[in-house]
Amino acid sequence: MLSIRTLVLAVAATLAIPTAFAQDNTSTADSTASGKRFAVVGGYSLLEPKSDPGTVAGARSDVDGDDAATLSASWYANDNIPVELWGAVDKYDHRVKLNGAKAASVSQQPIALSGQYHFGAADNIVRPFVGLGYYESNFDSEAAEPTGPARGARIGVTTQKGAMATIGADFNITPTWFARTDLRYLHGDADVKVNGIKAGELDLNPYVLSVGIGARF
Repeated sequence: MLSIRTLVLAVAATLAIPTAFAQDNTSTADSTASGKRFAVVGGYSLLEPKSDPGTVAGARSDVDGDDAATLSASWYANDNIPVELWGAVDKYDHRVKLNGAKAASVSQQPIALSGQYHFGAADNIVRPFVGLGYYESNFDSEAAEPTGPARGARIGVTTQKGAMATIGADFNITPTWFARTDLRYLHGDADVKVNGIKAGELDLNPYVLSVGIGARF
């Protein structure tokens, strides 16, 4: 005949089996990056337009770079192929010079959709990747310098759009967390209007260098 102590131990062991099994499954799921289908990355970036991007009203232009926070979200079809939506959380503010003199200021905020290929296994410590997609960058806050060569003029810059190429690498910290660095090239131009009339074209073609922290789930 079973003693009460033996019966209690048997019941306790029976109840513990599903709990232990669930804990083991959770541990297994959390022990690998493979199979996770979503990722988000928050980062900080520097956007640098190319030098000598074009002429405006016959004057040689120059547009300086700026930094801004960025955010991306990716859906992975498998461990190697994601689709990424990326954009600047804040605006990049630029100062525009004409023939070396401060002439205007303008802000832009790009957003892009791209496909990527991540090399190697999901749990590799370092995973390089490449990507190709399409972006649009809206310009606003255009303003002429009050004492510059464009003083008194009403300035407008059209939306810049075109192809975007990406190269970067993820550095796995845990199966969930990773660090990222990437370099993006945004190819495209924008028309510049002065008092409603096209006065030139800016081939900014900027590079965007970013670093960030991401999580996959």
